[in-house]
Amino acid sequence: MNQTLVIGSAVVDVIVRVEHLPKCGEDVHVSRQSRSLGGCAYLVSDILRHFGAPYSLCTAVGGGMYGDFVYEQLKKRGVPIYVRKPEEENGCCYCLVEDEGDGERSFIVDHGIEYTFHESYLENIDTDSIDSVYICGLEIEEYTGWEIIHYLEKHPEYTVYFAPGPRIMRIPTDRMEKLLSLGVILHLNEGESMAFTGKDTVEEAAKEIFRRTGSPVVITLGEKGALAYDGKEIFFAPPVKTSVVDTIGAGDSHAGAVISARRFGLSWQEAITAANYVSAAVVAKEGGQLEDGDFAKVLESLPRDLREKIGK
Repeated sequence: MNQTLVIGSAVVDVIVRVEHLPKCGEDVHVSRQSRSLGGCAYLVSDILRHFGAPYSLCTAVGGGMYGDFVYEQLKKRGVPIYVRKPEEENGCCYCLVEDEGDGERSFIVDHGIEYTFHESYLENIDTDSIDSVYICGLEIEEYTGWEIIHYLEKHPEYTVYFAPGPRIMRIPTDRMEKLLSLGVILHLNEGESMAFTGKDTVEEAAKEIFRRTGSPVVITLGEKGALAYDGKEIFFAPPVKTSVVDTIGAGDSHAGAVISARRFGLSWQEAITAANYVSAAVVAKEGGQLEDGDFAKVLESLPRDLREKIGK
């Protein structure tokens, strides 16, 4: 089986729970604080690992207290580290979650070397086996964003999954247009899709995105489930009942599950159905990472036909 190249960040998530987000000049107390390994690319790659789908995580690991934490955590989990630059610092992501809210997170991000990409980062990766790539909007927005795009231009044979994220409207227009012209498969949420297209419904947004890319579109709908559009048919997968602790990593885990499911030959309907089970498990716990035991329970809960197709 060929592999997915996952480009992007592995970062320290500092999860801060507060009664409510502070207003300017206000003083609020932290009710609980923790840290874990996160980052969009890492969380996507970890779901691929859980599914047993081949992948390589192309992330630059720097130095400083955050870089050292990422380095040790990746080693602990047996994740190959292809790029190590201790002379440059990693950043971190402060994930703010309100105690009395709905679990929605707000991010304050300090970007370091983990958000950069140079083609030289791939020198120790088996690039001959790559047939698909995952990229995130944060890396495209960075000063090395064009380097990712130029690399993808060299490989039109790749299937490219692109999660632009909540900063979708801040990605420079020329970069966004170039990516759309490459036929990327967009994975985004309802609000992002409607803001980007200016459409009034998520169905209209999906069709507009397909018109611009010529590729399938996946849109997560939160407590309403998920939608996919392949240019011919709109597929809908209902939500999976869960209790929400926080939404950190929900979109990343969903994207990773979609990529994995498609690699195992599942249809778009089946892929978003399976992905809903995975993201439901992620939001039911603190932080964006599933441990092996958590994922085993997800697999047990999947409909039997999906489990059999995945081969678990």
